[in-house]
Amino acid sequence: MDRDSRVSITVIRRLPKYYRYLGDLLNKGINRISSQELSKMTGFTASQIRQDLNNFGGFGQQGYGYNVEELHNQLAKILGLETIYKAVIAGAGNLGQAIANYKGFEDAGFKVLSLFDKNPKLIGLRIRDIEIRDVDTMVDFIKENNVDIGIITSPKDNAQEIADAFIKAGVKGIWNFAPIDLNVPEDMIVENVRLNESLFTLSYFLKDRYAEL
Repeated sequence: MDRDSRVSITVIRRLPKYYRYLGDLLNKGINRISSQELSKMTGFTASQIRQDLNNFGGFGQQGYGYNVEELHNQLAKILGLETIYKAVIAGAGNLGQAIANYKGFEDAGFKVLSLFDKNPKLIGLRIRDIEIRDVDTMVDFIKENNVDIGIITSPKDNAQEIADAFIKAGVKGIWNFAPIDLNVPEDMIVENVRLNESLFTLSYFLKDRYAEL
């Protein structure tokens, strides 16, 4: 069930949405759904849904549709959600604490082991029983605990230094919330979350829609 390297990143980015809606259906006790019904929920066309899923194998049956639980489980495998990933957060400000405090990550298999910061007023505090430690101890902590993911929620000016420390410590991937393009080796997996760019996009659509009012 490994991802075919020919599958586009656009398809990959749609899979979590399918997974989320299928989880909602399971919680409602719904066992079967057609691509047309899934289309109405997700906003993607039925043809697009079938094409996306066919990249990973044939999950549906003509005249029956998709078994919700089976497809949900298969998408979990495709997305790697059956693995427990250990993570640390660099930057224990409001955003870092919010991420640490979100139980949904742990439910999905992402376990935050620690936060790190240089502010002495924060060091030693706990967020949902996750300790904030001195950033100077971060590299050793990552190595000792075989951490998989480094999460950057620090200010922009510190982000590259933190990324370098993550790489030195041996993380497999970086989740970057800082508004900066990191300089990392080609084999390092980086997922950037641009909160400001998303907000600017919302601003554009608001301006476009209400410009003449």
